[in-house]
Amino acid sequence: MPEETDRSPLGPLPAEPVSGRSVLLGPPPEKGLSSEDVAERVAGGRTNDVPVRASRSVGQIIRGNVFTRINAMIAVLFSVIAVIGPVQDGLFALVIVINTLIGIVQELRAKRTLDKLAIVNAARPRVVRDGATVRVATQEIVLDEVLEVGVGDQVVVDGVVTWAGGLEVDESLLTGEADPVLKQPGDTVMSGSFVVAGAGRFRATKVGRHAYAARLAEEASRFSLVRSELRSGINTILTWITYALFPIGALLVYSQLFMNGQVALDQADSGGVPGPLADALRGMVAALVSMIPEGLILLTSIAFAVGVIRLGRHRCLVQELPAIEGLARVDVVCTDKTGTLTEVGMKLAEIRDLGGSSESPTLVLAALAASDPDPNPSMAAIAEGCAAGGREAPDWTVTALAPFSSARKWSGASLLTPSGEGHWVLGAADVLAEPDSPAAAEAARLGAQGLRVLLLARASVRVDDEFAPGTVEPVSLVVLDQRVREDARPTLDYFADQGVDVKIVSGDHAASVGAVGRELGLPGADRPMDARDLPEEPERMAREVERRSAFGRVTPERKRDMVRGLRDRGHTVAMTGDGVNDVLALKEADIGVAMGSGSPASRSVAQLVLLDNRFAVLPRVVAEGRRVIGNIERVASLFLTKTVYTMTLAIIVGLLAVAYPFFPRHATLINAVTFGIPSFFLALAPNTDIARPGFVLRTLRLAIPSGLVAGLAAVTTYLLVLGGRTVPDPADRTAVVITLCATTLWVLLLVAKPYVWWKVALVGTMVGLLTLAMVTPWGRWFFDLDVSDPTKVLTGLAVAGVAIAVITVIRVVDDRMTSRAAA
Repeated sequence: MPEETDRSPLGPLPAEPVSGRSVLLGPPPEKGLSSEDVAERVAGGRTNDVPVRASRSVGQIIRGNVFTRINAMIAVLFSVIAVIGPVQDGLFALVIVINTLIGIVQELRAKRTLDKLAIVNAARPRVVRDGATVRVATQEIVLDEVLEVGVGDQVVVDGVVTWAGGLEVDESLLTGEADPVLKQPGDTVMSGSFVVAGAGRFRATKVGRHAYAARLAEEASRFSLVRSELRSGINTILTWITYALFPIGALLVYSQLFMNGQVALDQADSGGVPGPLADALRGMVAALVSMIPEGLILLTSIAFAVGVIRLGRHRCLVQELPAIEGLARVDVVCTDKTGTLTEVGMKLAEIRDLGGSSESPTLVLAALAASDPDPNPSMAAIAEGCAAGGREAPDWTVTALAPFSSARKWSGASLLTPSGEGHWVLGAADVLAEPDSPAAAEAARLGAQGLRVLLLARASVRVDDEFAPGTVEPVSLVVLDQRVREDARPTLDYFADQGVDVKIVSGDHAASVGAVGRELGLPGADRPMDARDLPEEPERMAREVERRSAFGRVTPERKRDMVRGLRDRGHTVAMTGDGVNDVLALKEADIGVAMGSGSPASRSVAQLVLLDNRFAVLPRVVAEGRRVIGNIERVASLFLTKTVYTMTLAIIVGLLAVAYPFFPRHATLINAVTFGIPSFFLALAPNTDIARPGFVLRTLRLAIPSGLVAGLAAVTTYLLVLGGRTVPDPADRTAVVITLCATTLWVLLLVAKPYVWWKVALVGTMVGLLTLAMVTPWGRWFFDLDVSDPTKVLTGLAVAGVAIAVITVIRVVDDRMTSRAAA
């Protein structure tokens, strides 16, 4: 991959003596590795070969879809039919093959979408090669490489600092220590940490799997289906079903072989297997095939994969699949202000001189902007505004620098001016000035209008002093105009309609945050709160955060604590942000959402990345998650209804010691037209139901009573048409098929609400397919059906009608109880 040249953000600042010790204010001239050095290390395998976060490989996708627990069960049952025949009874295996192929194709489509977006999102660190600063892929870094880092950059390999300009590194994600660490030349930096202030260079000492955080990074970066309520609930259900298969299968085989008289059946299709054993095994296979929810996991995977593809079209990179589900369950969204609700870029609106300095505030600001090696958006706006006003940066010597830090809320420089050395700081007025000072009051008044206000002040000590800034003398207020995003208000309105609380947590003045919130119509924004006034006791702090919606002067650590407090109070929290000051909160939240233009550190810890930096994409993610959750609940209800009625039928038949009413081909027909084909369409249908916890219990609440009624109805029909015999004929089996199909198609209609034309057409199509199987000669022969006895057909329909009425009453009562509980 060709190297991408990049102007170093560190700037060509000179080295100056400071207080008897040599401190480099700018990086020294350094050539870094040559192209020959890089080629030699690549040939020797000394590269950073840790895999980046990526989708599963093609081989992993195929293995993951083929070698599943359900496919293993189906394969065992098919092997039984392969021995005893006939071929029609093995049709269920073909359905699994088709479903598996569909799953592989859909996940491959999702993989292509993810891989394309991951390339856009991939970090490209800056390295010094042949005397120039270039960007390379993370995997192209080699041992002894010289890397440059600035605010927001993540350290991707271990190294030793060679130059530091106020470099502060947050290692909390590795060590748990919250305070940033000031780095000096000779200090080590660890992969996985990130820069919160200043800039620097370091030489790579450990790359690839030898780096400190490489093992953790490799595990965390793999595309994996981590724990989610849907998947854990489905796995729990599958575990219960697996345990039930063995005793029910054994009961059926025993009852068929040792029932009264050991009924001698036709051995023509048994392939040499004794007739009683062959029919006992067929009955067992028919029951167990219907008990297995063969499409449940498949359709869950397909629903997630399709969600990835749909979100990819809106330039939303899903780095962890359960994030789609998780955001649908979110009831609190914490969002940064700048870059999320407001535009990243700002404009210098006014420099309000407060007096107290012989130097021109505009010149001082121009000098500060020019001395900043890695300007943030505020400083960039100041530099642009000064240049536009014809005030170029004066040629003043920089003697000390203090890069901006989100923790201290100011930056500064010590400058040699014509009137002598001056120490200048620029930052939050309510942090630098006395609370009751005129400067702080005027800054608060301007901030209440939605403006961003900074204070330029003269400090009493050098800015690199440990006691800096000391006593400050206000010089001027710097007013910056920030524009609210056009799509911010509709997004907040959507969350309000969906019952999701939005909280703005920003490092700006609380009045400014409140003003933006009021402009966006955020409830409670008229009462903004300074986060420094929040109680220190976690429970009291969480209650206060829960009550309010706009917070200013929030430090990175306080953002994390606020998110943690909301989670401790039972909320599912999403955090959106783009800066390095958001990393801790993004990591703490249930769902972290980063902006594509944000810092590499914020993008690396987030589950979702909005590559187009559009906050308005979030409603689409929420809607996609609700579609996945709601549809999988519907599909799970259908498949588990099938499992329950099969278990009911199998247990009663086994205890009564009569032949099982179905062959596997009958089970395949029932499963296909009632649940299998319809569930595929329902899993991908639109769904706006609000996601709620309790997936397993809510699913079983419909499946168990519906399945029990359907199973009892099937047994009733079977016993009525059997008339005291122990072995059914094709007409008897057909009557039971009619009862089950009619009953379960009604369950399908109940689950499919609200009705639209295509759902009605879908059910009508399934009825048509079932009718074709029963009335056409080929269908009757293939599925061994007989509708020549109208009495038995009517018996099946009559029992189904009673079952439908009972299921409807149960559903109505359940809905009313649920509504009362919700009220």
